[in-house]
Formats: sequence, C-alpha cells, structure tokens
Amino acid sequence: MTRARPFRQVDVFTAEPTRGNPVAVVLDADDLSEAEMAAFARWTNLSETAFVLTPTVPAADYRVRIFTPGSELPFAGHPTLGTAHAWLDAGGTAATPGRVVQECGIGLVGLRQDGDRLAFAAPPVKPSAVAAELRDAATAALGVDPAAVRDARLLVNGPAWLTLRLDSAATVSALEPDMVALAALEGVSEVGVVGAHPEGHEVAVEVRGFAPALGVPEDPVTGSLNASIALWLQGEGILPDAYVAAQGTALGRTGRVHVVREGDTTWVGGDTVTVLAGTAAQ
Repeated sequence: MTRARPFRQVDVFTAEPTRGNPVAVVLDADDLSEAEMAAFARWTNLSETAFVLTPTVPAADYRVRIFTPGSELPFAGHPTLGTAHAWLDAGGTAATPGRVVQECGIGLVGLRQDGDRLAFAAPPVKPSAVAAELRDAATAALGVDPAAVRDARLLVNGPAWLTLRLDSAATVSALEPDMVALAALEGVSEVGVVGAHPEGHEVAVEVRGFAPALGVPEDPVTGSLNASIALWLQGEGILPDAYVAAQGTALGRTGRVHVVREGDTTWVGGDTVTVLAGTAAQ
C-alpha cells in the first residue's frame, strides 16, 4: 500500500546546493520490496538512490540499500555520506556520539563527524593488474593518447573501478569519452581516471568516473572511486597522507573530496547539504 515516507535529497561533496552530487534518500523503507526500490531509483534518475532500513546487526546504527537506475550496489561513497546526513537530519542518533556505523552490502562502514563534515573509512582495496587488451580498449574508449596513460589498476571496494592514472589533470579534464564503447568494455562497468594538478594548485588531483553500463554516463562526484584511488596511490607514495581531490568540473560542479590517512585508516569525506526535504509516496 502506498504511503508517505520521510525523504531527503542531499547534495554531497559540496556545501553549496547544486554543485556536488545529489543522492535521494528514502527513510523508513523496511516494508519496500526490492522491485519497488529499483523502480523508485529509476524514477529519480539520479546516479544513486538510498533506502534506509532497520539494521540486522547490533553494531550498526542503520542499514542502507543503494540503487543506481540500473542495478543495486553493495557500497557507494557519496550515498554513504548522503544517507548518514539524511539519517542524522531526520533525528537519527548514533550509539557512539560523533561516530555512525552503516550496514550495507559490503558489511559495516564506519563514519565520523568532523564539525559539519562527514567522512567514511575507505573499505579495503587490493589493486590488481589490468590485462593489456582491456587497458587498451579502455584507453581507446576514453579517447586518450596511450602515451598519456601512466598506470592502470582494477580497484574493487564493492564497485569494481578500472582506473587509469593519466599524465595530468588537464588530460583528465579534456577527455571526451565514447560512452557506447565504455559500456561495451568486457567485464567492466565502471571506469575512473585521475591526474595530478600542478604543484601549488588548490587541489591535488582531478578525478572523473564513468558508468554508462549502469545508466550513469558520468558521475559528478564519486566517493567509492576516490576511496579506492586514495588507497592505491597513497600506498605507492604518489599521493600524500592528506589531500583534496576535485571531481565534477567537466559537468559544471565543484565537488571536493577530502582525504586523510591516519594510521591504518583512510578517511574520505566532504561537505553535505540538504536540498529537498519532505515525503515520498511509495
């Protein structure tokens, strides 16, 4: 039976509405079926829509299921931050002040509050080599000169990102990918690129993420991709323990992802702001 449910639309990785990456969050979703969640995610037509449910384990403050217009994801970064923001905004109270524990498809994900900013602990990533044929196909689909590709890894933290490190942020920004070719890559549905800005720039790197096979041609700002890039490139000493990444520039957004490594944990955070608040009829 259709009823009104608390709803938030949150812009993530920005403090300025409409400049980050929006996520729709439906609270009180326990009685919705998977088909109903998927249908609502297709209707919002956002890169992700999140549904908050009662947790199944005592350690979690809430459980979330995350859907793109085409599939369900076990984890995604900007919906994690946006869902925590919406849950807190709607009156949610964490068992441990200043800390939130989210249950999702990959298990438990910890978040912390740092003033008005939220950050999640990057899930483990084990970078793996990319076959030459797949790397070449992705390079061609992105429309990038092979000489500009410095390295490539498959990074899995729920989503599986085929990620190319390019020679510069300028090369990243100039890409005009063939979305049909990207969607046709064998065994890969998500492709990320990263390139460094010149020293002294306000941000360290420029990031872009593409998932046309999932109904998301280009994602404005992507937490899971930035988290996996951080673990990869911090692990190789290419990126420092603390830096800021820009994403969404090519789409007219000003997403900023704040990354800090403390001990064995890398925190991936950003500002969040509620743009719409009300009810959703489902």
